[in-house]
Amino acid sequence: MTFAKFSAGKPALVAGPVIAAMGVVFGDIGTSPLYAASTTFGVGSSGSAGPGTDYVYGSTATIVYSLALIVSVLYVRFLMRADNRGEGGLLALFGLLRRSSLKARTIAVFTIVAMIGAAMFLGDSVITPAISVLSAVEGLEGVQPDLASLVVPIAVVILVGVFALQRFGTRTIGRLFGPIMLLWFVVLAVSGIASILQHPAVLQALSPHWVILFFIQQPGTAFLALGAIVLAVTGAEALYADLGHFGRKAITRAWLFVVFPALVLNYLGQASLAIRDPRQAAASFFGLVPGWGQIPMVVLATVATIIASQAVISGTYSVIHQAWRLGFFPPLRVIHTSAESEGQIYVPAINVLLAIAVLSVTIGFRGSAALASAYGIAVTTTISITTVVYIAWSWAHARRVTLRIAAASGILVVTVSFLVANLPKAASGGWLPLAIGAIVFTIMSVWWAGQQRIRTARREGEMPIDDLPLFIASHKGDLFRVSGDAVFITRNPYIVPVALRTMVTRNHALQKRAILLSWSTVDVPSTIGMSQRITVETFPSGIVRVVAKIGFREHPRMTALLTEARAADKHALDDFAASRATFFISSPVPRFNGASKMFRWAQVIFLALDRLAPDPLDLIELPRDRTIVLARETPL
Repeated sequence: MTFAKFSAGKPALVAGPVIAAMGVVFGDIGTSPLYAASTTFGVGSSGSAGPGTDYVYGSTATIVYSLALIVSVLYVRFLMRADNRGEGGLLALFGLLRRSSLKARTIAVFTIVAMIGAAMFLGDSVITPAISVLSAVEGLEGVQPDLASLVVPIAVVILVGVFALQRFGTRTIGRLFGPIMLLWFVVLAVSGIASILQHPAVLQALSPHWVILFFIQQPGTAFLALGAIVLAVTGAEALYADLGHFGRKAITRAWLFVVFPALVLNYLGQASLAIRDPRQAAASFFGLVPGWGQIPMVVLATVATIIASQAVISGTYSVIHQAWRLGFFPPLRVIHTSAESEGQIYVPAINVLLAIAVLSVTIGFRGSAALASAYGIAVTTTISITTVVYIAWSWAHARRVTLRIAAASGILVVTVSFLVANLPKAASGGWLPLAIGAIVFTIMSVWWAGQQRIRTARREGEMPIDDLPLFIASHKGDLFRVSGDAVFITRNPYIVPVALRTMVTRNHALQKRAILLSWSTVDVPSTIGMSQRITVETFPSGIVRVVAKIGFREHPRMTALLTEARAADKHALDDFAASRATFFISSPVPRFNGASKMFRWAQVIFLALDRLAPDPLDLIELPRDRTIVLARETPL
């Protein structure tokens, strides 16, 4: 989901973006109390007796300080300040790193690291809607145990509805998200306070000494508990990923003044309940609510998890789109659902695949407790990789060990500890995000490697742009110049497009003005307003070169770029109109190459992905009735 970036400069405008941020950014982490505490208490329970008091204090303190370290310090204090022209997220951070002075080999290594992180985020995206909705609907069991058989069907119906509504965009319904999530956090805080008042001694869990005692007195159990405690920080990546939507101030204020206090109070309230009645530790969240409030809480929790699922699904679209623009993923048809916001998109193919995966997981695991084992690995891997890339970028920027590098490295030790603690779950559900991540990473790495080979092959067979005047002059005697404009599309501004060479050598004809339009994706989210976004250069014989830079969150529209180019240089493009021009595009047709260094299985996958890719004319929005496509076989 994407909203326009809010300004927090005036006091009167503070509340709006803060409330809106709560509806989008904090949906995932805000619904973690539904399952995080009860799953954690379950690790320390022995049979039906429930967890011991020391375990409850130690695990609750670890939850609180995990939120403080990972979310408040790592994400809010450090990562939120590492913005790529106002945008955040792992791929935006990688864009910053790629622009640094690190060696090419190091950047190549971090390219693989970034792809792994993005792949694991997509694995997380499959689990989040399933576990969130299931955990909310499971509240029906507390109201009436006989309703347990309806939990999965109800969850499936809700999820089908969520995915079915994606095509309509989320701008209108998104306006309701903020107030609903504000109500949710108020309810979290109030229910937590009510429980704390029944056992005020639980406030001692705010002391960090309980974390130390937890790992000294119960090292084995504490280590295993980390695999459940990490569920409390799920959704932390959303704070950074949605930086460009709301701005650092709005997200920071929402976290520090509303979300963080509400979560802490609710976790303390659940701890109080677990101490007073250990048998309710397995359902500690809904146990905070009196009988008359059970149904309203289930309804509110279900709505909150739908919001959390919506944010994750929309975030998946953004990650896929960014990965495509950075060359990590095959192109897909993208539908923009908002005329005002470039980033509000819908990707039909991903929506279908994600819906199938989420529904399969929901039906297959049939409960939030079973899914909890699968959840932690994806979350900890993504956080750890984001931290590693941040440390590398900070080092490239400072070239010395700074306080923030030291602090981030210390937090990395914590996140890696969470990751290691989750690895034993690989056999009991943790294999799911690993399998999804492996599939997505394979697709990314194969596509990236294949595109690199195609680019290399095209560079070796293309004519340098400097040779173009001599090439035109050598064919002047048999070259007929027809009236009008021809636009030749190419990704490389330093070569002569194959289509132009074919027109001259085969057809012996060329329009009086030939425009070489090239565009490249740069490591910034958007280049709108940037100097040198469009450059225009004239050559002899009526040749004009237009070079455009596109951000990785932008959608390339060739006719719009030409309109900008005409405004930038009215003399070179005098009387030009995209509606009258003829477009030429050279489309490589990859072919299997038995002598290639690329693995045979990788070539098969790449060729299959290439066949499934949408028409390039749709991707860059060229008019079909005035576009000529010249195909050229390229061995991998």
